[in-house]
Amino acid sequence: MASFAQANRESAARGHGLEEFFKLGMMCSTGHSMPIDMVAAHKWFNLAALRGSRDAIRLRNEVAAEMSAAEIAAAQRAARTWLTQH
Repeated sequence: MASFAQANRESAARGHGLEEFFKLGMMCSTGHSMPIDMVAAHKWFNLAALRGSRDAIRLRNEVAAEMSAAEIAAAQRAARTWLTQH
């Protein structure tokens, strides 16, 4: 059986979008059901922000304040890659 995090990633991949992206950003940034991963959190918040979530914009900015320029660039690349693949 897939983990909660994997199920959310699969749901997001099927195009369910904003809520799933936001949940994944929260999970990655807090370490809920997975290790903390700020690059992944930024990516998911960025994808939720692109779909209009103001909370995701705010949290993406908060996460970015704790990241290096290289980490932010990696997160942005990951978001672009996700968009081109789904």
